[in-house]
Amino acid sequence: MNKLPYVTIIIPYKNNLDYLFSALKSVFKQSYKNLKIMIIYDDEDKSDLFKIKNFFNNITIKRKIPFKIIVNKNSLGAGYARNVGLKKSKTKYVAFLDSDDLWAKNKLKIQINYMEKNNILFSHTSYHVINANNKIISSRLAKKKIFFKDLISSCDVGLSTVILNSSLIGKNKLLFPGIKTKEDYVLWLRIIKKIKTIRGLNIKLTYYRKTKGSLSSNKFLSLINGYKVYRNYMNCGMIKSLFCLFMLSINSLKKIIINYF
Repeated sequence: MNKLPYVTIIIPYKNNLDYLFSALKSVFKQSYKNLKIMIIYDDEDKSDLFKIKNFFNNITIKRKIPFKIIVNKNSLGAGYARNVGLKKSKTKYVAFLDSDDLWAKNKLKIQINYMEKNNILFSHTSYHVINANNKIISSRLAKKKIFFKDLISSCDVGLSTVILNSSLIGKNKLLFPGIKTKEDYVLWLRIIKKIKTIRGLNIKLTYYRKTKGSLSSNKFLSLINGYKVYRNYMNCGMIKSLFCLFMLSINSLKKIIINYF
């Protein structure tokens, strides 16, 4: 029987220890055993660093999981922090987990088995949206297959649901761009242009936290960066960029309405 491959979990961190510890606890509960944790400490205030190290030292007594904490001298943003992790990772698979999100206990096992069985390079799953108090407020469903024409007008891939084969990054030198929001959307678009299809599992294995103060909840910033996605990173003309942004906004509104009713 072939040994199951290792996966590196990349977690950027900038303030809010309580959320981070909850996220880490959801990782420690994973039924999949071959994993490594990499936290990219992306906060200029280093006061939480000792507490994070102490948390790992205490919890790994019960279960030994390899972990690494990489400290950025300056705050570079979540996208650049993930890039640091991608460049340092040596495992077959990489999974992303934002420090305020959570995973179901079988997340890695189900998803990696699915990828191994079907020789898939990139996968994502359905997910719940939760508030600051862990209450489920809506859900997002993953399509079985997403093509470029689908993704360009509707971002249906949740960051903390994604697992990818590291060869995608190494061979193509694909990394997150330096924008505050939608940096993941740019990378997914770049990847799908290479592999043609993104595969999804319609199983809710992630809990994505949405709070009032989060960058993703800033509508104006989201619109500005949405335009940059098409104009600056996908090299679309101004008219096409505005049209794609319009379609992206319409599809986002549809999701909100569907979940509301």
